[in-house]
Amino acid sequence: MLDILRQGLATEFPNPDRIGCPGSSLLKGIAQGKVSLTEVEPWLDHLGSCSPCFREFKEFRRQSAKQRRRVLTLVATAAVLLFAIGGWLWVRARHSAQSTETAVLDLRDRSVVRGQNPPDTGQAPLEIPRTAKHLVLDLPIGSKEGPYDVGLITDTGEMLLRAIGTAELRDHTNRLRIDVDLSGIGPGTYSLVVRQPSLEWTRYPVRVF
Repeated sequence: MLDILRQGLATEFPNPDRIGCPGSSLLKGIAQGKVSLTEVEPWLDHLGSCSPCFREFKEFRRQSAKQRRRVLTLVATAAVLLFAIGGWLWVRARHSAQSTETAVLDLRDRSVVRGQNPPDTGQAPLEIPRTAKHLVLDLPIGSKEGPYDVGLITDTGEMLLRAIGTAELRDHTNRLRIDVDLSGIGPGTYSLVVRQPSLEWTRYPVRVF
């Protein structure tokens, strides 16, 4: 019934000379909801009896609805992009924090040096950030699984840090994970010492930064 009424309004009241019409700007304002009811009221009878005005009003309504849909689509797209960027930044920050909290030291290709006064191997020291809370040591080839002692000592042999962990075989590598607190260790060069219980210490040069 509404479709029939709309069709009738659009065709049954011709006004080719547009006598008494309010003008396109007012019709557009009415279609977009920018004109108050007080301003619209005097034109209600005319809009209901002028097919050209009704068709023009209907076209403005269609354009306005299309524009609103476009704006809503843009807003929704922007919201999705912001959410995606925010999620990416959060994951990146979390990954960065986790990376700085865990230091992985690869000892597999390092020269094995033992004793109280080991010779200088010429190898660059491994680096450990002071923010690290966990050390993961990839032990040299041939190392055994089981418990290990790990320490950090100065050039004079003073033990600044000591921890115990258990090495496990993962991907053909014995990996030793220990928890550490380096907040009290000043930046500088030290020796990381590793041994199985009752065996001799093995030393590796490290730099804490």
